[in-house]
Amino acid sequence: MPSRIRTIASPGSRELVVKKSRFICSLERVESEEDARSKLSEFKRTYWDASHNCSAWVIGENGESQRSNDDGEPSGTAGAPILNVLNQRMLTDILAIVTRYFGGTLLGSGGLIRAYGQAVSDTIDQVGVIERRLILVTEVRASHQDAGRIENAVRNSHYHLAGIDYSTKVTFTLHLAESDVSDFAEWIAETSAGQYTPTVVGKQYAEFRVSR
Repeated sequence: MPSRIRTIASPGSRELVVKKSRFICSLERVESEEDARSKLSEFKRTYWDASHNCSAWVIGENGESQRSNDDGEPSGTAGAPILNVLNQRMLTDILAIVTRYFGGTLLGSGGLIRAYGQAVSDTIDQVGVIERRLILVTEVRASHQDAGRIENAVRNSHYHLAGIDYSTKVTFTLHLAESDVSDFAEWIAETSAGQYTPTVVGKQYAEFRVSR
């Protein structure tokens, strides 16, 4: 599993007008090629009257599934620049559709490449980017007698306390980056005078907003 995966923070759309041609970029999160095809079909039904519905997707932990489509625009002037922006931004699990309503003025190959690329880039800026970071779900089990002291110490540290379960023992669940596990083990040992050690019980992704 990659330690970090980037995708859009949320679905969204934005319109760009170039020489009276309207370029409406729509971004969607997708989980599979089937999901991408289904959402692309929905957009084509919605924008059935458009001149073109050009698209690209990148899917998979390492962006292993990629496809672009010019939908009638000159070859390489629409799908490729859309896909290029997604790759430049290092995004995955994303579908980008740029719907064009022709404004009556030919833009030429260079103009089309710039317009389609800018439409996608502007929309990514609008919706924002998140990073899914691989975290280790880590537990510390303490006695009820020590629980208050441990909780107070954790809450005043930089470690992320995800939850507390009170049963026979008090279980503290923390979400830690892999690089923080050994430091946390030393910290909890020092904090508890050697009484407690952490146990990694699983892995999962958590989302963090990033600037671009």
